[in-house]
Amino acid sequence: MIRFSWVLISSVLLLQCHMDKKEISDMKGAFDFISQPVEVPEQEVNVLEIGSQAPGFRLPGTDGTYHSLEDYASADVLVVIFTCNHCPTAQAYEDRIISIASDYMAKNVQVVAISPNSPLGLLYEELGYSDLGDSYEDMIIRQDERKFKFPYLYDGDNQKVSLAYGPAATPHCFVFDKERNLFYVGRIDKSEKPGTANGEDLRNAIDKLIAGEQLDDPVTKTFGCSTKWGWKTKMKTKVDKEWAEKNIAIEEASLDEIKSLVANNSEQLRLINVWATWCAPCRLEYPEFVVIQRMFGARDFEFISISADKISQKGKALEFLEKEASALRNFISVTDDKYELIETIDPDWNGALPYTLLIEPGGNIIWKHQGEVDFQELKRTIVDHPMIGRVY
Repeated sequence: MIRFSWVLISSVLLLQCHMDKKEISDMKGAFDFISQPVEVPEQEVNVLEIGSQAPGFRLPGTDGTYHSLEDYASADVLVVIFTCNHCPTAQAYEDRIISIASDYMAKNVQVVAISPNSPLGLLYEELGYSDLGDSYEDMIIRQDERKFKFPYLYDGDNQKVSLAYGPAATPHCFVFDKERNLFYVGRIDKSEKPGTANGEDLRNAIDKLIAGEQLDDPVTKTFGCSTKWGWKTKMKTKVDKEWAEKNIAIEEASLDEIKSLVANNSEQLRLINVWATWCAPCRLEYPEFVVIQRMFGARDFEFISISADKISQKGKALEFLEKEASALRNFISVTDDKYELIETIDPDWNGALPYTLLIEPGGNIIWKHQGEVDFQELKRTIVDHPMIGRVY
């Protein structure tokens, strides 16, 4: 028995010596993908025409494996939906996509979702309806949250597959027959608001194809966020530059004024972060708060920073804010009595920095955290609040 085991092990080792790395990787199911989005040359993009063959692909999925067109050769109907994380329209249709994939699974219909967007072309200001961007890493988070029962693939590095299909917006559907000829292209249905439709246009296309019947309207228009092509980086560079060049200021605030900030008599959801230049965790996480302001600043939301530095260190605090492009409402307490400041901001706070509060109009604190923030949790809390929301 021992001799047999050694022979078996030796045989496996010998076999691997005669295999190249790709064959070994495929045999083990290894996954070596690391996203590296690159700028893509600007070009004309045309939507795939009815009757065209499905362009091939081999793309990384959120399940940690590569997926190719050939993997679904046994499906009678292939539905490719170009969608993404951040778009409010795409999010509005997520439940319908999940339902369609589930309802037609027994009819040998395969749904595949592909995110076409280049992370390089996505502005922070376009993320006001989401807690996630369109990076491959963010797609994995969305997959874990929504438990998609269909492949969710990433094409954001060079967008070759998306350029071949030509999705104009997210979501955009492509329905192929058994021979992978395009049968239908367009919308899921014509009513974006969740609960007002059930994917009628896409369901009708699939039903007609299964029944062997012709489709009266094989091409429909689609509505949603435009595809973020890799040549839109110039706009991102421009917007980032404009933000960096904004005037940065810090206002002196009395305890009564700080108390008023916490009371939040505005009509906006208010995020307050208390920080100090001498606090290393504060400095390290602060740029993420600026990103949150850029994400949600156009919504019913505002981020306010309060420096706990001594008033004599106001210049140093301003220097830090300028370095971090904190183009928002920044305050510094005029009192050096930190215990008064603690009681003013939140009597339940023990005083350790950083300290963060999310406050509804009227002063109701709905989320607070002492120490470094889990920004994914914070962004999810913000976007899921009734004052913000993921859809129009």
